[in-house]
Amino acid sequence: MIPTAPGTEGLRADRVSRTAGGTLVLDGVSVAPVPGTVTGLLGPNGSGKSTLLRLLAGVLAPDSGTVTLDGDPLAGLGRRTVARRLATVEQQSDTQTDLTVLDVVRLGRVPHRRAWTPPSAADEAAVRSALARTGLADRARQPWRTLSGGERQRVQIARALAQEPRELLLDEPTNHLDVQHQLDLMELVSGLRLTAVVALHDLNLAAVYCERLVVLSGGRVVAAGTPDEVLTEELIADVYRVRAAVTHPDPGGRPHVRFLGTAGPSYSPSPGSGASASMKELTENTARPGPAGP
Repeated sequence: MIPTAPGTEGLRADRVSRTAGGTLVLDGVSVAPVPGTVTGLLGPNGSGKSTLLRLLAGVLAPDSGTVTLDGDPLAGLGRRTVARRLATVEQQSDTQTDLTVLDVVRLGRVPHRRAWTPPSAADEAAVRSALARTGLADRARQPWRTLSGGERQRVQIARALAQEPRELLLDEPTNHLDVQHQLDLMELVSGLRLTAVVALHDLNLAAVYCERLVVLSGGRVVAAGTPDEVLTEELIADVYRVRAAVTHPDPGGRPHVRFLGTAGPSYSPSPGSGASASMKELTENTARPGPAGP
C-alpha cells in the first residue's frame, strides 16, 4: 500500500451529472474525500451512490462535470495508471472458475505487470502483505467457492490491497453480512490508513467508522460533514422518511441513531433541516475538505 503524501489532492468529483435511460441519476454532485480518511456515502436506494462510485472509479464517464485524480482529469489517464492508484470492491463478486483465495488476490497485481509475464518478487510480496493484513494468510489455498459472504468480501479487499492503491472505493460492502462480519469489515477498512469512500445503508456503522459523510437524495448532495454535523433527526426524516432519535451514549463520542418508525405520508420536511440547506452551501462544504471528525 502506498501512503498518502501530504498535500495530495487525491480523488475529486466536481459538479458531475449523469443520465441513464432518460433519467437524471446524478445532478451536479461534488465530493472531495479528505486524503487518508474514510468517507461514507449515505442515501436511500436510487439516490445515486453506486453511480457516483462508478464515476469516481472511471467505469462511467460523467455527462457533465469532471472527476480528477491529483488534479488530472480521470478521463485523460490510462486505465493502467488509474488501476495502480485506485481499487474498487463491489457489492457482490462471484466466479464460476475454480480459483483459490491466492488466485483472486493475485489478480490485484495485474495493473503492475506486463501481459503474459510471471509475477515478480514485488508482486508476490504485495500479495503476501495483502493476505496478512486481511487475516487470510492461512486460507491462501482455500477454494473461493467454499467461502462465506463475509470471507469473500475480505478476499476482495485483499485483492484491492494487492493493487497498492491510495484510494479504495467500496459499494455497500456490508450488504448480506451478519453483524460480526459487518463490524470486522469496517474495522479493517478504517484501519487501512488510505483514502476510502464507502457506500453504506447502516447509519450507525457510518457514524462509528467514517470521519466524514456525504448524503445523497434524488441524485443531489443534501448534506456533507462529520457524523455529528450530518446525522440529525431532521435530516434522517427528510431523506429516509423515518422518525429517529439521535443520541450520544458516550460523552464526546459519535452519534447513535435509534429508529422510531416511519415518518408517515403526511410528513413534510421541517424548516432548517440538513436536507433543506442550499445547494450552494453544500457544494462549497463538500468541495472544500475540512478537518476530519474525532
